[in-house]
Amino acid sequence: MSSISRATVRQMMQALLQRQGKSLPADEGVRLQEIGFRSLDFAELALRVETKLGGSMQFETSVLRSIQTVRDVLDFMERAAADGS
Repeated sequence: MSSISRATVRQMMQALLQRQGKSLPADEGVRLQEIGFRSLDFAELALRVETKLGGSMQFETSVLRSIQTVRDVLDFMERAAADGS
């Protein structure tokens, strides 16, 4: 499996939001609820990241529940991509 940069994941996240007429703020501390990023959006982002990586990422439900901010999403994707490589 290849690697993916934080900037690339951020761009993918921005593309998902733009498709819904929303934008991704520069501040990574913004809560996902504030920008309307839902669990379905997270799942779609994860699938796009997996496709880009050419493999699957492992998700633990307990960790997913703790994701509240843009930073949390980006950190999670970075760790999951690194763990899967």
